[in-house]
Amino acid sequence: MDNFKALQSYLEREVILNPRYHQPLILLKALRNGLVYGTKVRFPHAFVMVFLFRSGTIREKLWLIFKATRQHATNLAKFAVLFKSSCLLLKNMNGGKEDGSHTFLAGLFGGYWVFGHGRGATSSVNQQICIYVFARVILALAKLAVQPPGDNSLIAGSYGGHGGKGTIGLSEKQLQTIQAYAWPAFASFSWAGVMWLFRWYPEMLQPSLRSSMTYIYTNAEKWDSTRNFVLHNK
Repeated sequence: MDNFKALQSYLEREVILNPRYHQPLILLKALRNGLVYGTKVRFPHAFVMVFLFRSGTIREKLWLIFKATRQHATNLAKFAVLFKSSCLLLKNMNGGKEDGSHTFLAGLFGGYWVFGHGRGATSSVNQQICIYVFARVILALAKLAVQPPGDNSLIAGSYGGHGGKGTIGLSEKQLQTIQAYAWPAFASFSWAGVMWLFRWYPEMLQPSLRSSMTYIYTNAEKWDSTRNFVLHNK
């Protein structure tokens, strides 16, 4: 027992609280936060929905719950790691200074590779997450747009009222191109928008979303002991 405590104390002093390893440990804690939060959110939801609305044996239902929970948790974890690592990389490339575009670009990158690319683009769980995020982005931008011009940077454009053809008359090749890129663009820009808003206008986001993003991303940079690095998030 004494040897275990001595080892824990050594790791805490030399690794966990060592400023030299702070950035790599941010990624590790972001991974942990994404896994924990995704599990806490998806498991009860999947449990209720599967047992109420899906047919099959108990074993089949438990497998469906496990699959949905695993996908939600792992995707939030992967996005958290990609987002935080991209932010750190962009900041380091900018001389250690954060730029206003960093969170947008990092969200765009993570959103594409996790939610808009490959099998992730056709996953019903991922689609639900992206639609949820998109709705919150639109609500936040609507709130931001009605603030006085001095309080935000969105009011500046104008709608010229020009007509357009819409999608009528598009060739089959053009329609196929739209179909191929529509979802990746939707997922990428939804995540880019929500991460930018969370960084610069968090009060515009719905409180529950803001709280979840604080848990995953903001708290990934905060710890003062092994206990709140591994077990607790505060």
